[in-house]
Amino acid sequence: METTHRAVRVLIADDHTLFREGIGEILTAAGGIEVVGSAHSGEDTCRKAAELHPDVVVLDVEMPGQGIRETLPQLRRVSPHSRIVVLTMHDDVVLARELLALGAGAYLVKGSTRHELLSAIHSVVVDRGPGHVILSVSQQGLDRVDNTPGELLSAREREVLGLTAEAMSNSQIARRLSIAEGTVKRHLRNIYAKLGAVSRLDAVNKAVAASLIPPPENRN
Repeated sequence: METTHRAVRVLIADDHTLFREGIGEILTAAGGIEVVGSAHSGEDTCRKAAELHPDVVVLDVEMPGQGIRETLPQLRRVSPHSRIVVLTMHDDVVLARELLALGAGAYLVKGSTRHELLSAIHSVVVDRGPGHVILSVSQQGLDRVDNTPGELLSAREREVLGLTAEAMSNSQIARRLSIAEGTVKRHLRNIYAKLGAVSRLDAVNKAVAASLIPPPENRN
């Protein structure tokens, strides 16, 4: 393992100024960490990362502008050597699995201690291997998870995808489920992101292969 004596360069991304400043003070006081910048949205985070190439991005899940599922892959493209520590209020193992799969190196709930945050930052810098991840959720968060593949998609997303497998259009699905057509489109976008799918057919095939939905011929 190569060691270095320079400070770990960190970019803090959160839409709340007070929270960014508080995290910055914690990291600076710890020593060995340099806060090189801050960002207030997904787009701003990607711009700052492309400019600064920090060692670590401490990234909030919910910020204005583009969503976390767009921001994570973009960060990996514009600053591939940066490691990403997601810091969120969502005590959600399913979300954690998804974001770790998209490139985050650590997932911490905002109830974590400063020691856990500092440990996560230093750990992701030391071990850059793709299989090295850090997960911090509560026991309650773990208890909510049924360890079945279907937990990757919400119940509504599985409904939408199941009807998609029956060759229904967005408008037909909307009428069947009594929701807006725009809501159907949003569910499909989320499904594509979670499954890494590029089309309706691709999403259906991947979901069937992962046993998330039954094959169309087996549906009632």
